[in-house]
Amino acid sequence: MLQRRLRRLTHKAHGSSQMTTEEGKVDWRSVCPISSALDVLGDKWSLLIVRDLIIHGPRTYSQFLESQESISTNILASRLELLTCLKLIERTTPEAASRNNAYRLTDAGAALRPVLEALGKWAGKHLSDFHANIVKMK
Repeated sequence: MLQRRLRRLTHKAHGSSQMTTEEGKVDWRSVCPISSALDVLGDKWSLLIVRDLIIHGPRTYSQFLESQESISTNILASRLELLTCLKLIERTTPEAASRNNAYRLTDAGAALRPVLEALGKWAGKHLSDFHANIVKMK
């Protein structure tokens, strides 16, 4: 069941089927860990959701919609479901209605913090010539 759900969600996230199931097993595009990470985190929105949770702590669906990047409601719902299935985020109160429920990082999601910090530092250093208003991270 979880494998089918992941397949459907990654298909939605990337516009094509990059993960398939066979008797409860996920067939990854490659054995490369970078490729595998990109299979689940390489879309435009997933790491921004993780970023918001790192910066702000638990966030509701409505609070994610207020982000300056203007994620659409259907994409947000899809990414929250994908990240939840991958156990990178979780609802603060699982039994409550999703509308008023906040999401928080799991330990696996919080482990992405140094990755995002490194990516932010790299962008500040190497993209500033092309993006004059980019924020530089310390």
